[in-house]
Amino acid sequence: MDAILLQDINGLGEAGTVVSVARGYMRNYLQPRGFAELATPTRIAEVQRNEEKRKAADVRARAMAVEQADLLSRTILTLKAKAGEDGRLFGSITSGDVAEAIKEARGITIDRRRITVEPPIRAVGTYNVPIELGPDLVAEVKTIVSPLLD
Repeated sequence: MDAILLQDINGLGEAGTVVSVARGYMRNYLQPRGFAELATPTRIAEVQRNEEKRKAADVRARAMAVEQADLLSRTILTLKAKAGEDGRLFGSITSGDVAEAIKEARGITIDRRRITVEPPIRAVGTYNVPIELGPDLVAEVKTIVSPLLD
């Protein structure tokens, strides 16, 4: 009996694939738990169309992420913070501060959890801050931290 998996199942397949399973396994385990449904020709065609749409959306998202990575790699941020005479900051520059500076400079909204500020920026200077834009896609933004003059 053919079934379309609605979820990834270890040892059986990924969501959206058509697999051949025993009738009892389908009727007693997969279908009642919502893991699979019967594979009719109409449903198989629908799943294939949805998979093609998903792949096209992934390609568009990847292209957009590459474009953003290129733009961010050319970006130089200047952040001002209160600092002592020795150049040490009163506090630190966080990923949220970098996200706000990117939004102001380029108009791109980036989730602060995708920005890695490790170790925390606690001194005046120039830093390269990595930003994860997708799988295997990281952009580095040059960030200049300067003292806030009163």
